[in-house]
Amino acid sequence: MGLKQMLVNQVRKPCGKLGRIIAREMNRGHAKLAKWGLSNITIESNYTILDIGCGGGGNIKRFAEIAKDGKIYGIDYSETAVDISMEINKKYIEEGIVEIYQGTVSSLPFKDNYFDLATGFEASYFWPDLIKDLQEIYRVLKPNGCLILVNEGYISNNKKKRKKAENWSKLGNFPIHTPDEYREFLKKAGYSNIQITEENQKGWITAKGMKKII
Repeated sequence: MGLKQMLVNQVRKPCGKLGRIIAREMNRGHAKLAKWGLSNITIESNYTILDIGCGGGGNIKRFAEIAKDGKIYGIDYSETAVDISMEINKKYIEEGIVEIYQGTVSSLPFKDNYFDLATGFEASYFWPDLIKDLQEIYRVLKPNGCLILVNEGYISNNKKKRKKAENWSKLGNFPIHTPDEYREFLKKAGYSNIQITEENQKGWITAKGMKKII
C-alpha cells in the first residue's frame, strides 16, 4: 500500500498511532476551510449542535466556545477519532457542554427534532447511503433547524482544484459531486431553503438546507 493510499484510509477512518496523528492534523489542516464554512451560518449561544464525523474534535471546540449556553454533541465511527475529540474537548466535557459518541450517521442515537444545527466537515464523502443518511439527519433536526456540509473536494469549474479532487476521489474510492448534485441530494432528502456556496479559487463548497417548519 502506497503512502497516499494509507493517508486516504486514515482520513476515512483514523485508527492506531498514525490515526491519532492524522486526527490531530485534521484539526489544523481543515481550520481555514471550517472557518470559511461557518461564515455561511449564524450560531446562537443557546444552540444544540451535532457535528457528524467529528474527527479530531476541532470544530466541536469552536462550537463550545460560541454556544456557551447550549449543548454540543459529536459523533464519529472511528474509536480513535472519538478518543482524540474527547482529549481536545476535555474541559467542555467536564463542564457538561460537550458529549462525544462513537456511532454512525446512518443510525443517530438522538431523539427526533432535537438539534438546531447539524454539521458535516469533510465527512459526507464517506457516508454509506447519502440520501438516507441526510434523511436521518433531517429526523433529528428541529423544525427550521439547519444542516451544513462543508467540503474541500467537489467537481468545480477550477480545473486545477477539480483534478486534485478527482485524483483523491479515485485513490480513496469515494464520490465527489457537482454543486447541482448537492442541491438535488438535499432536495430529495426533504430539505428546503437550499443554498450552495462555492469558493472556487480554493475548491471549497458548502451545501446548506433547512428542515421545514411543521
